[in-house]
Amino acid sequence: MTLGLLVGLIFVVVTACVAGLFMLVAGRLQAAREKSIEQRLHEASGVLTDDAVGSGDSLVRTQDAGLLPNVDRAARKALKGLALERWLEQTGTKLSVSACILISLALGAAGAAAAMMVSHRAWAMPIGFVIGLWVLPAILRHKRTARLYKFEEQFPEALDLLSRGIRAGHAFSAGMKMVADELGDPVGPEFRKAFDEQNYGLPLKESLNNLAERVPLLDIRFFSTAVLIQRETGGNLSEILDNLANVVRERFKIRRQVRVHTAHGRFTGYVLMALPAFLAVALEFINPDHMKLLFEDHMGQLMIVASIVMQVVGYFWIKQVIKIEV
Repeated sequence: MTLGLLVGLIFVVVTACVAGLFMLVAGRLQAAREKSIEQRLHEASGVLTDDAVGSGDSLVRTQDAGLLPNVDRAARKALKGLALERWLEQTGTKLSVSACILISLALGAAGAAAAMMVSHRAWAMPIGFVIGLWVLPAILRHKRTARLYKFEEQFPEALDLLSRGIRAGHAFSAGMKMVADELGDPVGPEFRKAFDEQNYGLPLKESLNNLAERVPLLDIRFFSTAVLIQRETGGNLSEILDNLANVVRERFKIRRQVRVHTAHGRFTGYVLMALPAFLAVALEFINPDHMKLLFEDHMGQLMIVASIVMQVVGYFWIKQVIKIEV
């Protein structure tokens, strides 16, 4: 029974890997075709520059079907797929919803198989499956956080460049194009999308609101609100942008100081979370008979479940203690 289950898991993992490889090749071919068509359109129209063509950011919204179109459609209906797609877009990856589901299931099956081969216990398979299922969302969440952090770090420079352009006599839209041309990812592509939307006829208010939706940062909402209020009431926009850049820099400086002061608590939480698991693995290799009683006895299994629950509660408790809003 156990051997058959293990063979089934290996079959699922191999099938998922083959499907993922096919999805990768098909996605690259589709991206190459779309880039070639878009380049021909730009060459025929002569509207955008070569930098805009090479950046890979298009104003035309395309809906990638992914490897499993039915899964994408079902996710959009049941799981608020538009919000999920926006979340995936904020990570900077090109994965579709179906690709994420397929990769997560493959990692979950691989985690279950690894847990079974290491522990030789059937009850460890669900734990390995859950851990494998959690790997891809954790990686994407980290990439999204890092991308938003990088955007927030580069945003004052974009405000300074925009302010200097306005002070030199350029229009606001021309200043946004300067930011898009001069700065790299992620600030440049996001400002290029806002500039293209406005250039193709979308009102400034809607383009700035779309920018605030694509980049869910408080500083972006400050920026869009300040620009829209200045458009209605008047005032020196370059001075407003300079003040906003100084405010953003001060907030970023304070946030770094907070991270320094809370580093001890964060690392304490990481050590307390990793120490029991590391100790259990070490004792499994040092004295297997000593650990066998913990895994095979009913009381020992209850103790393991209770320790896992307390570890999770303690992790979130420490996380809330060291969380300081800036």
